[in-house]
Amino acid sequence: MSRMGGKSRSMYHEARHPEAVLSQLNALRRRGLLTDVVLRAGSAAFPCHRAVLAACSTYFQAMFGSGLRESHETEVDFADSVAPEALGLLLDYAYTSRLALSEETAAEALLQAADMLQFPEVRDACADFLERRLSPDNCLAVLVLADAHGCMSLRERSRRACLRYFPAMASGEEILSLSADLLLELVGSEELEVEEECVVLETCLRWVRHDSDHRHSRLPELLKQIRLALLPLPYLTSLVDKELLVVFQQKSQMLVKEALGCKRRILNNEGVVTDPCARPRQSGHSLLLLAGQSFMCDKVYLVDQKAHEIVPKAQLPNPRKEFSACAVGCKVYVTGGRGSEKSVSKDVWVYDNLHDEWGRVAPMLVARFGHGSAELGGELYVVGGHTAGTGQCPASPSAALKQVERYNPATNSWSMVAPLREGVSNAAVVSTREQLYVFGGTGGVSRERSPRVQCYQLEENRWSIIGACPQPWRHTSACLLGKHIFVLGGDTECSASAAYCFHTETHQWTRVEADGFTAKRMSCHAVASGNRLHVVGGYFGAQRGKTLDCYEPASDSWENVTSIPYSLIPSAFVSVWKHPTT
Repeated sequence: MSRMGGKSRSMYHEARHPEAVLSQLNALRRRGLLTDVVLRAGSAAFPCHRAVLAACSTYFQAMFGSGLRESHETEVDFADSVAPEALGLLLDYAYTSRLALSEETAAEALLQAADMLQFPEVRDACADFLERRLSPDNCLAVLVLADAHGCMSLRERSRRACLRYFPAMASGEEILSLSADLLLELVGSEELEVEEECVVLETCLRWVRHDSDHRHSRLPELLKQIRLALLPLPYLTSLVDKELLVVFQQKSQMLVKEALGCKRRILNNEGVVTDPCARPRQSGHSLLLLAGQSFMCDKVYLVDQKAHEIVPKAQLPNPRKEFSACAVGCKVYVTGGRGSEKSVSKDVWVYDNLHDEWGRVAPMLVARFGHGSAELGGELYVVGGHTAGTGQCPASPSAALKQVERYNPATNSWSMVAPLREGVSNAAVVSTREQLYVFGGTGGVSRERSPRVQCYQLEENRWSIIGACPQPWRHTSACLLGKHIFVLGGDTECSASAAYCFHTETHQWTRVEADGFTAKRMSCHAVASGNRLHVVGGYFGAQRGKTLDCYEPASDSWENVTSIPYSLIPSAFVSVWKHPTT
């Protein structure tokens, strides 16, 4: 009750009125009363009310209110451009505000109709329905549909499903009708999950042969996206000599011959090969564990994810601790550390994953331990750490180092680059395509915490401090998944109690709430491989971790890969290129 101008006025509102009106309008439609337009699709006819259609859809509002020919006609014929079942469902929604979805095929047709007739809420509901029902059988068709109708969330989810189920789709007929742009997007993705690259090549060749007159010119584009140097040598040779699509196209033949040369360098162990045609996809990496029976590391172990086993490989020639390990191509570089005599080393040992053997390269410029390392632009960067203090016993460390040095595998030489803004040791070091990131670490002999994020720009040869860490991290693991860096672990229960995600474009932090990230696994090791995060070792309080676990962001779930022998203490965990031995 309210007073206005000396008079009182009461306001009555019947909450059920809108639904009651809709119900009556729907009843009139069902009986064909007071309808003023008939919509036709195929052989089906749907009498309805212009006002209801115009109120629900800007498409019909423009059609009936613009003064065009359709605004005066009593029938609108969509012919075969709209499925009759889809149009019926849209009209049911317009008159009842309810939508019943039960089959993928109906949802796909309804999404097309809703997009065309501008029912955006129905289109989004169909996209959500399809998103929850993606499978190897429908993901490619859904990707094409989502791409055509601008359903971005559905497109991303279906694209990821296509990348995961590519081997199952590759032999089907549906992929032959894919547009060149979509096929290029799939086969060019680092996230494509295939065990053998020949599956990708054969799929592309089938696609070209399906309409060779119009598609042969696209073959060089496709070949550039295929990791040709990962194919067996006899296969590559046959491709140059016998595959007519390649033989009669100079650009394609040149690409395959370049891959042949790259393949021979790999097999002959002629330095580090980082050419794009030799770069495995994210799922084409081996997980290697460097560990020992004590904190002194003495051997490499292969994680066999299929057999769920830890397989011993080559013995480290010079056992050590407090070193750093980093993969460049199919080789693992073990830098610095301290040996059994406790002296600080500048030695660099290299493990060849293809030939299962160790070698030695030029030593670092600065002996160091407690440092980090990462690959950037095909070269190795070593960051921070400690060295032996001048005039002190070998075991006595200096303040945390600012020095950063870079190793060029092609020239087997080291050079200094711009120093850190703040010296750190035991920090997490990780690289993206163009930057190095350093998270946290210990600054100086007083072991003061340094919760900073330092970033190195390759083109500018410059470090900058771009933010603060949410935890006072040291002995922390960090790895890159997509555009996000996951940081977890730490050497205290406080810092290991949660994991965080750092967005490399916005420099913003997000706490990861997934189950399993709050397990307080201290001083663990983590790497990214095959679109997943793998975590091994560490401590749960006083108890040593005995499992290797895998986290998949897409499903926000954890899976146990295998158990680690209790007597084995991991010192480093790397993801290295996996190349065929033939």
